[in-house]
Amino acid sequence: MWKDYSTSYIKNNRASSISIMTAALISALCLSFLCSLFYNFWVSDINNIIQDEGDWQGRITGELSDEDMAVIRNFGNVKSVVVNEELSDDKGTVADITFHNRRTVFQDMPLIMAELGLSEDAAEYHLTLLSKYFVHDPQDEEPPLLMAFYLAVLIVVSVSLILIIHNSFALSMNARIHQFGIFSSIGATPRQIWICLMQEALVLSAVPILLGTCIGIALSYAAMQAVSRIAVSVPGGYASDWVYHPAVFIITVLSSTLTVLFSAWVPAGKLSRLTPLEAIRNTGGLQLKKKKHSRILSFLFGIEGELSGNALKAQKKAQRTSTLSLTLSFLSFTLILCFFTLSGISTEYTYFDRYQDAWDVMVTVKDTGIGDFDLTPNLQEMDGVRDCTVYQKAKAQAFIPAEWQSAELTRLGGLDVLSGSLETPEGYYEAAAPVIVLDDESFMKYCEAVNIEPQLDGSILLNRIWDSVNSNFRYKEYIPFVVENKEAIYLKSSGQKETTALPVLAYTQEAPVLREEYENFALVQFVPVSMWEKVSGQIGGAEDDTYIRVLGEEGITLAGAEELEDRIAKLIGRNYDIEIENRIGEKITNDYMISGYLLVLGGFCVLLAVIGIANVFSNTLGFLTQRKREFAQYMSVGMTPAGIRKMFCVEALVIAGRPLLITLPLTVIFVQLMAAASHLNPVEFWAEAPIIPIAVFCLAIFVFVALAYYIGGKRLLRCNLIEALRNDTIA
Repeated sequence: MWKDYSTSYIKNNRASSISIMTAALISALCLSFLCSLFYNFWVSDINNIIQDEGDWQGRITGELSDEDMAVIRNFGNVKSVVVNEELSDDKGTVADITFHNRRTVFQDMPLIMAELGLSEDAAEYHLTLLSKYFVHDPQDEEPPLLMAFYLAVLIVVSVSLILIIHNSFALSMNARIHQFGIFSSIGATPRQIWICLMQEALVLSAVPILLGTCIGIALSYAAMQAVSRIAVSVPGGYASDWVYHPAVFIITVLSSTLTVLFSAWVPAGKLSRLTPLEAIRNTGGLQLKKKKHSRILSFLFGIEGELSGNALKAQKKAQRTSTLSLTLSFLSFTLILCFFTLSGISTEYTYFDRYQDAWDVMVTVKDTGIGDFDLTPNLQEMDGVRDCTVYQKAKAQAFIPAEWQSAELTRLGGLDVLSGSLETPEGYYEAAAPVIVLDDESFMKYCEAVNIEPQLDGSILLNRIWDSVNSNFRYKEYIPFVVENKEAIYLKSSGQKETTALPVLAYTQEAPVLREEYENFALVQFVPVSMWEKVSGQIGGAEDDTYIRVLGEEGITLAGAEELEDRIAKLIGRNYDIEIENRIGEKITNDYMISGYLLVLGGFCVLLAVIGIANVFSNTLGFLTQRKREFAQYMSVGMTPAGIRKMFCVEALVIAGRPLLITLPLTVIFVQLMAAASHLNPVEFWAEAPIIPIAVFCLAIFVFVALAYYIGGKRLLRCNLIEALRNDTIA
């Protein structure tokens, strides 16, 4: 009987059935997409670690003989053991071990060490890789939280989806209270009613769950392809193959099924516990609240606005999920776009625009001092090179007597106020004085730029300090640091007591054209390599690497920059360990990375919007049966179909517009606060504001909400509303 009844009800109440099936489809799709995406990210992380660091799980370093290697190899859980030739040296052999069962690695390694007679300090664990397999040191008080994060996201999404499907089932079942009251009065038990409803839930959800799972798999494949395309465009990045495992499918289907069953469980339980009298007396109609006036809607839209406001208040609990999801999605989307816009403006101003004319190709020569680099003439004479500067950086301290401070600095309170430096009992300040060592030819050009006779027997002092009292870090203003009548500056490196006098050839506030950011309260020195070789033994503090700044031809393109980068790499890379990059490629890489972040975060926002819109569809179509009586009552007192359509338009406007009204003021406040915190002129942001993407997102929300009400209203007006006042569909 119950099987025949359920089949008959599903056939004769397609709107309610479609609502439940749609909710189940959305649930399975979202869960499948997330599970598949997380699995691919997990596998990709493991592959990246293995490629960069190897697939070993335990490592032993010590004097290991062939017999010792045999002991390790014969240990029960050891899968393989190999000698790491790259790390092994005269101090000992390094053996990389993998295990059949990774979870016992922290128990097996101490046993192996004891068997070999080695201390536990000789053992090393590949913690990064093991953590990806959810294996952690039992003595670690803070185990990796990756699995907890995945589960937390899955639980949050599942709860949101449960609310959607729960509302669909609740609306469908509440519309049938009167029917089940009749069944209960003729002998149906609560358990039979509950079983009937759960069977209907499984029948309606089986196909949508499988279909949604397959669509989610396809979407995850498309998302991974997009991520891979971005990854291969980033230097050092590479594509990740899309992978899938049967266990992911089983977990997805099981999660979706449990989500559906739990969603149907609660309303089915409530319905089965109603007494026959309570069920029969319940008409299943929408319970409009009395003495609740919607003054704004009434003022704007008349009686239809008043009725719409009352209906929305009656649906307030059911609409809570859609309102929350739409608000969160729109708020997240706008804040993410605004944040990246602010970040992009800041990066553009402080990096790409500031250094646009300072470099085209940058080379870092690893572990090589400027005095040991012998290819400077070759680079400066290379075809396509407009200018080339080779330089090295060193750290030093300068002793500044109080009377050396400039008049402008003294008027602002001196170093005590600007930099927080304290005067010593001896009457001087100790200030940072980094040294930039230039190749001789570049230093000679710098001398000409500051209008002094080119010479190599001293330094040029960048005589400026940031006026932090009258300017902010975004728009810095500088004043002279010291008086410009001293013939030498006294320097020392950290840890030294004796100072070294460095002759000053000139004072200037113009730095050479380099891609360098200098300290705000430092007295920077520019020294030729010839002079540095004479004083480096006394000053010291030189960094290990040497830098090469290259300018190509005017108006260089990406292809030209890459060709120049390739020729420089071939020239230097044969004899030196280098890192090289070009300005245009760096800009494109930065844009690709931001696009990748927007893709992932934007996808999450779209997912929230889909959940909210699905809930709107669920509520709109699910309330159809209940609202037949409501609108039949309105038409019985003279309301026309046009008035009903107007009510639906008002409700759609409120549901879609409420998240926007909540979000836009919060977004404006956020932008103003962020712009103020970063000392960025808000006008500059609003000139670059992502208005079009936000407007498109708003329009999409309005369109889908309007579509839900259009479908619901069209079906409602096709029904015999007068018949709805006195009829319940049972068969």
